[in-house]
Amino acid sequence: MFRPRSEERRTAVVVTVEDRKIAVPVGASAAAAVLAAGFDSIRETAGGSERMPYCMMGVCFDCLAEIDDVPNRQSCMIEVRDGMRISRQIGARRIDPTAG
Repeated sequence: MFRPRSEERRTAVVVTVEDRKIAVPVGASAAAAVLAAGFDSIRETAGGSERMPYCMMGVCFDCLAEIDDVPNRQSCMIEVRDGMRISRQIGARRIDPTAG
């Protein structure tokens, strides 16, 4: 859908999206990495509705993902870094009753 202009291409970092290693430009968001990896959704609601990043500016919360083992991160607001692990959130999230 969107392609960076050639003069905007920068050094790439390698991130893992759902066990797929992908090179993305430095400065890209984690949400952009999920899109670049070719996924049709970034999360599913508890009711099973698929969601994709919508606003890409931190307003809609449709981009929630697990990043480096931390769930419910707004992936559009987080810049990728080399070695980052991104997992899509599928279904209802578990709540740790011991978390304070």
